[in-house]
Amino acid sequence: MSEGPIRTIFWDIGGVLLTNGWDVNQRARVLSGLGVDLKAYEAVHDSVNYFWERGLMSARDFFEKTVLGANPQLKVSFEELWKLVCGESRVLHPESFEILEELRESGQFRLATLNNESRELNEYRLNTFGLGQYFDYFICSGSVHEMKPLAEIYRAATDVSGLPPETALFIDDKQENCDAASAMGMHAIRFESPAQLRAALAECGITVQVS
Repeated sequence: MSEGPIRTIFWDIGGVLLTNGWDVNQRARVLSGLGVDLKAYEAVHDSVNYFWERGLMSARDFFEKTVLGANPQLKVSFEELWKLVCGESRVLHPESFEILEELRESGQFRLATLNNESRELNEYRLNTFGLGQYFDYFICSGSVHEMKPLAEIYRAATDVSGLPPETALFIDDKQENCDAASAMGMHAIRFESPAQLRAALAECGITVQVS
């Protein structure tokens, strides 16, 4: 890999490495299967999720407010529901893991996550998919209490890195999150596919060899 000014690479997880954690399609699959009124659920999701994904509410309290308490007819426990929620997570792009591994093996960059996710779901996904072996540290909305694309989470990421933002590269599948990173002085790549990511990294002076 070629030398360059980038020293830290921040990765989003959902949409780049794994499927999303609890998006609208996943909610529809799980909740419709349980007989939950999806329209009623979606009417309250955003307002309660604001606290859950910022680590200001537990998963148990989140689902009690949005699903279990609102649907007393359901014969399902939180533990059973949580298993269904976690079961929605999958590897999205194995080739993205190949790139991540190559960057790790190069030893030239510090690697970190920068993602919006509840603390519990983030912990489950890190452990289940072995993400801990790839990253030096983790910046998650559930831990720093703020979410992309707000400036505070990017500031927290660069503060933890101990390096100026212009030495950081951020990879995310949402343009608004990339734009926010760029506004903070970071380099940013909007992820579309593993092949596109390899090409975009090369434009940044980072040549990833496919093993």
